[in-house]
Amino acid sequence: MAKRARGHVRPGQRRPIDRRPAPAVPPAAAGGTTASVAPRPAGLTEAELARAAELEAQLLAEERAAENARTRTQPRAKASGRSAPSSLELRAEVEYAYVARDVKDIVRIAALLFAVLFGLWIVIDVAKIVPIG
Repeated sequence: MAKRARGHVRPGQRRPIDRRPAPAVPPAAAGGTTASVAPRPAGLTEAELARAAELEAQLLAEERAAENARTRTQPRAKASGRSAPSSLELRAEVEYAYVARDVKDIVRIAALLFAVLFGLWIVIDVAKIVPIG
């Protein structure tokens, strides 16, 4: 086992987060009184609530548009006699394209090798151009 060097991290691991507590600053050192520091509000402001409602309405509209697009394509798929392809079918189609290409390459190389062997058989045994033995 190799010696571990200080400060190095093994692959796949992260360094631990340095969580030192922030030093407490007394109000007098901060340059003011406690009244000058306003506490954070516990709830959301009206502007934040309005923005959240706007974002939610936008998301709902996008979901409705996606649902409408999906329902429009379903009758076409049923009319053609086949159902809409699932993500598994799409991935399988991509993988089978690779497999089909690989099989064609294997067949092409095998045919080339058999052609070379047949040519050598003709030259060596039939025509006796290259004597062996």
